Amino acid sequence: MINRMVRAAAFGLCLAFVYCSASAESPEGSPVDQGRYLAIAGNCMSCHTSEGGESFAGGVAFATPFGTMYSTNITPDPDTGIGRWTLAQFSRALREGVRPDGQHLYPAFPYTSFTRTSDADVAAIFSYLKTLTPVNAPARDNELHFPFSQRWLLGMWKMMYFDAGRYQPDKAQSAQWNRGAYLVQGLGHCGACHTPRTFLGAEDPQRALSGGTYKDSIEDKLVDWSASDLTSGPNGLGQWQADDIASYLHLGFNTRAGVFGAMNEVVVNSTSHLSQQDASAIATYLKSLPASAPQNASKPDDDILQAGSLQYDIHCGTCHLPTGLGSADTGPPLVGSAVALAADPASLINVTLYGAQRPQTPPSQEWLARKWKIMEPFADKLSDEEAAALLSYVRNAWGNKAGAVTAAQVTRQR
Repeated sequence: MINRMVRAAAFGLCLAFVYCSASAESPEGSPVDQGRYLAIAGNCMSCHTSEGGESFAGGVAFATPFGTMYSTNITPDPDTGIGRWTLAQFSRALREGVRPDGQHLYPAFPYTSFTRTSDADVAAIFSYLKTLTPVNAPARDNELHFPFSQRWLLGMWKMMYFDAGRYQPDKAQSAQWNRGAYLVQGLGHCGACHTPRTFLGAEDPQRALSGGTYKDSIEDKLVDWSASDLTSGPNGLGQWQADDIASYLHLGFNTRAGVFGAMNEVVVNSTSHLSQQDASAIATYLKSLPASAPQNASKPDDDILQAGSLQYDIHCGTCHLPTGLGSADTGPPLVGSAVALAADPASLINVTLYGAQRPQTPPSQEWLARKWKIMEPFADKLSDEEAAALLSYVRNAWGNKAGAVTAAQVTRQR
């Protein structure tokens, strides 16, 4: 039951992989080396390491529509961590969402995705976590609204929304495609952010990876962010090639987009350290996804578009060009931009009001060398009405087709 960005994990060294017919391809090396990479792919560090806290000791707050939840200590501390857990208990928690005491875990911990993880990968991850430095850090109590504070209700939630089971390779697809599907659906748990959710916080399987909305911070404020449509639709990754996706994951940018905002942690701490094979496998799988259903959104009227066009010429045309195509020397294209055309314009509004929010740690040397100008904040330059008109224009110019942005939506993001 979470509608928030699932934070990415910090990576160790990039390890070489060997392809195999099984769903879980593991790096060469010891089980601990394999587990380190897989724990990284599962985003363990960032979700279980609070700002300024000890690694893997928990305490990260997750804001949800049901209240605030806090991650737990997964160091091998015997009293407050997983030091006394057996592999069977760890596996049950990871893949079934059940603690050693039999209590259900909230799916803020994405066991709904991790359930697809193979036995070998679970064992490797457990081996790695057992090598961590133990930290005595008791779990912080969740702050959930009634009745969501009643854990027993999760049993009913699971009956409605949770399908336990390992990833089953598709024999009609290549080993690379299956590796990508395994990572996206399982350890990578991409759907946690990029899939819309039901009113009870479950991922909607009918709209898988078509874009979602979550809560995360910006300038010490908790606001909405929108995760892009990852399907091949025109408002998603339709204009991206597989190499574009792999470059974005590995380098933090491509010719169409650069990392910003809530995606910083995902790329800097996680995907930029993937093996090239894994980044390419994810790209192969994502490019195979059918286009999501078209948005049902109202087109802005001509007066709004005219006002937005004027604001665009004043503030945006220099970098993104009058054509919206951008350039390698100025800025990314807005034509067919998955961020600009998301069903929920929250992230587009955020980058307009607050600027690019670029990562403090460069995801790659290539990212440092690029020439794009830094997106400046326009919160003090645009009224809510002006920003709404500008973004409505961007979402409907040059062949783009997306819903109008309202002044109320901009107000909500300030």
